[in-house]
Amino acid sequence: MIALETDRLVLRGFRERDAEDLFAYLQHPGASCFLSMKLEDLAAARAEAIKRANSEDVFAIEHRESGRVIGEVFGHLEPPDTFSIAWQMNADFAGQGFALEAARAVMDHLFEARGIRRIYAYVETDNLPSQRLCMRLGMRQEGLFREFISFETDDAGAPIYVDTLQFAILKKEWRGGDASLPSDTAKSV
Repeated sequence: MIALETDRLVLRGFRERDAEDLFAYLQHPGASCFLSMKLEDLAAARAEAIKRANSEDVFAIEHRESGRVIGEVFGHLEPPDTFSIAWQMNADFAGQGFALEAARAVMDHLFEARGIRRIYAYVETDNLPSQRLCMRLGMRQEGLFREFISFETDDAGAPIYVDTLQFAILKKEWRGGDASLPSDTAKSV
């Protein structure tokens, strides 16, 4: 996998040795949409790190100063040229601009190196930090899906549905507005 570098981060593929850092943020996922990714122990984290290492669509966010993996940017290609993107961070590193820096670098790579035409993100209505991040990335809200998905069940086992927003941006919009970046913001290594 290609690695991307920013001033404070290295975005790269996962490695088995990232298991402890992965476990640190997936033993208690911050957003309800990631509850299905919850890891029960370090052995599960090790297996998950190995699994993620084999994907070109999962970027571990390595904090340069500490060498720790503090989150990830991931998604999947919808052929021919649309990409669904998501991110999650270790709560200890939230609010410091790392998610913005990482998402910008990955989106720049997707648009410029991989020829992606459109990137979108689904964000639950209660996830205000991710909504703000989408807007700072220059994405526009395209829709609100009522009771779109369920991540949890009630005491009787019935699904609890949540509302979800969709944000998106086109490649031709990426270089304009709030999402504009100097061409050397993310460097491939």
